[in-house]
Amino acid sequence: MAKSKERNRAIELRKKGESIKVIAKKIGVSKSSTSIWCRDIILSPMQIQKLHESMVKGGYAGRMKGARMQYERRLKVIKEAEENGKVVINNLSERDLLISFISLYWGEGSKKSRQFAINNSDPKMVQFVIKALRKLWGIKKERFILTIGINKIHQKREREVINYWSKITGMAISQFRKTVFIKAKNKKHYNNFKTHYGTLTVKIKKSSDIYYKTMGLIKGLVESI
Repeated sequence: MAKSKERNRAIELRKKGESIKVIAKKIGVSKSSTSIWCRDIILSPMQIQKLHESMVKGGYAGRMKGARMQYERRLKVIKEAEENGKVVINNLSERDLLISFISLYWGEGSKKSRQFAINNSDPKMVQFVIKALRKLWGIKKERFILTIGINKIHQKREREVINYWSKITGMAISQFRKTVFIKAKNKKHYNNFKTHYGTLTVKIKKSSDIYYKTMGLIKGLVESI
């Protein structure tokens, strides 16, 4: 966990406008590691100018400009890929939705308890699963049971975390079971402590029929190719 602490310190110093060389020296790590940790930090024109003036050799400002251009090109590629994805996928048919859903469950769902349960930290995926269940099999909202798993160091944020997942899922607070607080062996340093909401397990009351149906569909998918 020391590396995590050093990384957070490096990012903090970079945001203040320190050079990669200075940061590496201050925290006692290599310049290559520092550069990787700080590669997504965009410095302000004033910070760039300050670093430029402190450099013995010229060319630093030009490299920073190149890094900024590379970052902007990457953002452009990502945006174009997302727009293309929307065009290619368009509206899912019921069959498309079914195959997408069982593929997700195959990778992320429980296969041991004979009860439908899927666990994930991605709010978009959680929303997709709930919408798919309601659309494919008409599962009513009151049948959903939700359990949050999160590191114990977030215990004081429990109410905030529950409210977050309640808003994401559209489910009532009463549908949430006792939060599972995970006691880590080593204290983890979170860069996103205040925006970390753990993982959510989505279950359904009396779901053995849905579980067997889903597992049967997964088997059908496996044997279809």
